[in-house]
Amino acid sequence: MDESQLLDTQRAFDSVAADYDGPRGNNELIQRMRLTLWSTVRNELPAGSRLLDLGCGTGIDAVEFAQRGYQVTASDWSPRMVERTHARAAAAGVETQVKAVHVGVHQLDQLEGGFDGIYSNFGPLNCAPDMGAVATQCARLLRPGGKLVFSVIGRICPWEFGYYLFKGRIKRAYVRAARGVTPVGMNRHTIWTQYYLPREFYRTFAPHFALDNYRALSLFMPPPYLVDFYRRHRNGCERLGRLDDRLGALPLLRDMGDHFLIVMHRR
Repeated sequence: MDESQLLDTQRAFDSVAADYDGPRGNNELIQRMRLTLWSTVRNELPAGSRLLDLGCGTGIDAVEFAQRGYQVTASDWSPRMVERTHARAAAAGVETQVKAVHVGVHQLDQLEGGFDGIYSNFGPLNCAPDMGAVATQCARLLRPGGKLVFSVIGRICPWEFGYYLFKGRIKRAYVRAARGVTPVGMNRHTIWTQYYLPREFYRTFAPHFALDNYRALSLFMPPPYLVDFYRRHRNGCERLGRLDDRLGALPLLRDMGDHFLIVMHRR
């Protein structure tokens, strides 16, 4: 990924920052996945821990953790998203617990370490130009035994494959199968994205981190961009969501889904 692609991605997220708390960035299906990351971080790290948020967006996660007693450094490559995080923290009265910084996932060398945990929600790491560098910097930034909790866009999403095949959009159905960086449109801009299998993702972190567990997110439940389908079939989709909760961590099934949630600790 080159500098122009990084700037394309920045402009894409800048363009949606003003309304990203609405249906595009925080609909019911996104909220459901968000709750899973919140509960995982709380289970892995006690209140009072120092957390680093990679790709904080509008600061929903950072403010949630600040309100629960964590100290959060919230970073994002989009300056408009950082502005939204500042404003959200101030409105919630937690500006002393949330430090929002304009730092992309490819710029972690600009941060000082000593964190107890690092989390990232909804795929900012899929836009990292060098995942090996991210892993090395995470190891530097974390104390020994510190935790990583990452929600990453997966490579195998049965819902997406079936939906776009049904629509006759064959090329779009196979977009996650592409190797390397792939252009994905958003708001008439381009986000440069790379998709991962969980074990493929973990291999990059393995020199510094041990794998604790991982699970599928939105495997049986539709992915967030099918929220209109969810609203038309809410009861049936909620039953599918309960299947996600019960079965999403099982072998083979955990390797699929719109996202996967992976937990690692520093060696």
